[in-house]
Amino acid sequence: MLLPETPALLALRQAVRAWTVAFEPRRRVVVALSGGADSLALTAAAVAETDSVDALIVDHRLQDGSDAVASSAADQALALGCRTATVLTVDVAEGGSLEAAAREARYSALRDARTDLPVLLGHTLDDQAETVLLGLSRGSGGRSIQGMAAFDAPWGRPLLGIRRSVTRAACVDLGITPWEDPHNNNPEFTRVRLRHEALPLLEEILGGGVAEALARTATQLREDGEALDEYAEALLLRAVVDEEVEVDTLAEAPTAIRRRALRAWLLQGGAKALTDKQLRAVDALVIDWRGQGGVAIGGGTPEARLVAARRRGRLILGFEDRRRV
Repeated sequence: MLLPETPALLALRQAVRAWTVAFEPRRRVVVALSGGADSLALTAAAVAETDSVDALIVDHRLQDGSDAVASSAADQALALGCRTATVLTVDVAEGGSLEAAAREARYSALRDARTDLPVLLGHTLDDQAETVLLGLSRGSGGRSIQGMAAFDAPWGRPLLGIRRSVTRAACVDLGITPWEDPHNNNPEFTRVRLRHEALPLLEEILGGGVAEALARTATQLREDGEALDEYAEALLLRAVVDEEVEVDTLAEAPTAIRRRALRAWLLQGGAKALTDKQLRAVDALVIDWRGQGGVAIGGGTPEARLVAARRRGRLILGFEDRRRV
């Protein structure tokens, strides 16, 4: 399909071209296609700027007629020039957050079906701004407001610098009608309220440019975070001996680097869902040692909890029988 040279489509093509040059020299990609404006516009640009595009469409089966929506998206993908278009049917786990469960099922299906190719996602600058606001609400430091990365293998996001209005304009230019997901207007979802209530209000109060500023902040924090992570990795290499951490080596490092090193060590040791409170408690074993006991870390088993403790000038990580607690 020959794309018209409109401002919206040219912006999309330039974004995909830049992403491909940076991350996918083979010029072969998979696109996660929902049938919405963002993913349709991304698919069109990817077809124009790469050598091979396969579309994957996930049917969550959460709404009546979802199979028809998925089938229509597959037809649109082929009409745009995709090599293949495959519908993946998933089961969404019940209980807890429906949004989180659907996301987990979707990403799992995409990961299994992608073979060895990167999967392009239609996240835009607006999605990035919403992600930063959600991260602010968690209050867990700069890492939580770094937003989404342009490439976090296997997930690629070429459109993080593109506004949602541009993808909609591109669909108009292409003469295609995107699917409007009812969930995107359901105020039961926090992200929907951010999109339709919080961000417009902030734009009004602050005089515009809020979404761009949030996305720009995320980029800056991610760049800073990556540099600090490199320093932390080097520190950890010096500090770890037989999987234990020498306290004196860590204690001499700046706080931001020391805590990153501790976080990496804990995750490598099996920690799960590590919280800021837990990380600070482990850090206190290094810089505020008063003979306190170990710190329980998420990642244990029903029978034993994972505990970080200080012994003879080193931090150790091991399991402790819950029946002794």
